[in-house]
Amino acid sequence: MFHHVLGLTDGVRELARRLAGDTHVVHTPDLYGGRIASTLEDGFELKEEIGDDVLDERVEVAIAECGDELVFAGLSLGVLSAQRLAQSSPAARGALLYEACVPITGEWTFGPWPAGVPVQIHGMDGDEFFAGEGDLDAARGLAASIGPDLGQVFTYAGEDHLFLDSSLPSFDAAATELVVARSRALLDAVG
Repeated sequence: MFHHVLGLTDGVRELARRLAGDTHVVHTPDLYGGRIASTLEDGFELKEEIGDDVLDERVEVAIAECGDELVFAGLSLGVLSAQRLAQSSPAARGALLYEACVPITGEWTFGPWPAGVPVQIHGMDGDEFFAGEGDLDAARGLAASIGPDLGQVFTYAGEDHLFLDSSLPSFDAAATELVVARSRALLDAVG
């Protein structure tokens, strides 16, 4: 599971622990090398400081250590890596995309969705980034293109971004409980 723009926070680690439960292993690579940003703006500055090439290299190193049957997950900015790998890696067995989604058609895309790979996309229906910047539309388009047996979009009432991170003021415990239950269902289904 790839962290959001703030870094690998305690809240991201907690979400991973809850998703893993007693039956799954959830890897949480620290793409920022231990650094944590306190605001979205600081997070984007940190991302730029580290650089996309270094971040991509860290993603590849992390994946090489995880095995050959994976469900790729990402939170917000982390969805870029998770979705790219879900659409391109032969190891992909599923995808959990939290609070972001990239269109599968258009000028900025990772190509077609692979056959047989299930995906869940979760976000708040009033989130300015998820609902307001086209990610929700992209999620619905992806789900429609692969059918309801493989593609699911779940929205939750609210306006908060990063609502799954228990270390942030935007955390929504009730919505997170539903996200975890639904995500565990996908994880259990793919083994």
